[in-house]
Amino acid sequence: MIKGNEINILHSHQDDYICLTDIVKHIPYNYAIIGNWLRLKDTIEYLGLWERLHNPGFKLIDFDEFRQSSGSNRFALSPQQWIAKTGAIGIESKSGRGGGTFAHRDIAFHFAMWISPEFHLLIVKEYQRLKEEEQKLLNPEWDYRRFLSKVNYHLHTDAIKDNIIPAFVNMTKEQERYVYADEAEILNMAVFGISSKQWRETHGDAVLQGLNIRDFGTIAQLTVLANLQSYNAILITEGKPPKIRFEKLRESASVQLKSLSQHKYKYPVESPNTIKMNLQKPRTSFDKDLI
Repeated sequence: MIKGNEINILHSHQDDYICLTDIVKHIPYNYAIIGNWLRLKDTIEYLGLWERLHNPGFKLIDFDEFRQSSGSNRFALSPQQWIAKTGAIGIESKSGRGGGTFAHRDIAFHFAMWISPEFHLLIVKEYQRLKEEEQKLLNPEWDYRRFLSKVNYHLHTDAIKDNIIPAFVNMTKEQERYVYADEAEILNMAVFGISSKQWRETHGDAVLQGLNIRDFGTIAQLTVLANLQSYNAILITEGKPPKIRFEKLRESASVQLKSLSQHKYKYPVESPNTIKMNLQKPRTSFDKDLI
């Protein structure tokens, strides 16, 4: 269990970048962990999706070279090589004191999930606590459920727009909305076990208040939902049909939820102006209201 591990946060490109080097510094033989993650095909696919969404200067030709080589035993990639070759902005490499490899929070969460579902949830919960304390001073309406529901949302919808919508000829805007809704339902069924329509039929009072199934999700469920958005985006770009994608998503959700339900978490109280996240040993109960 990671204990007393401080994680630095860098504000760059008008957003938060979390230090991957700090995340792994107390893991044995950590010198190769970031490189091992970068050489994976799924990692390259995810980074490419993120950059295409956020970075108009992303070099697709160089990215394709990495994508084709990724996953092989001979393939190796450092953060510096990735940045220099593709013009990526989702990962930054800083030298000197307080330096290391920093990644946009979306990418940092993906990295933490690769390490372990437990580690991922610790990172998400502590970051959520930090931002919640900050936002209480600026915006009392901020809600962690809204935040988690939007993590990787654009990666998912962009994959639908670029890979599913073009397959239909002369599709109307109304028909496009049905396609997006169907993909959202696949995720709902994988994580919650029911569709939003089924949920609305039994939660009339909540519907009248403008709430939906995701507003009632636990932190664990919404964390897994965010993970599945990026996973489904990759499956969509690979051309996997809906039935196959649902089976893979449901299996992944089951494994993640089972793992997260076995752990209990507590995050410490700290100044809302802090620029560090502290990962501490869990000390109190964790919501186990899982499917």
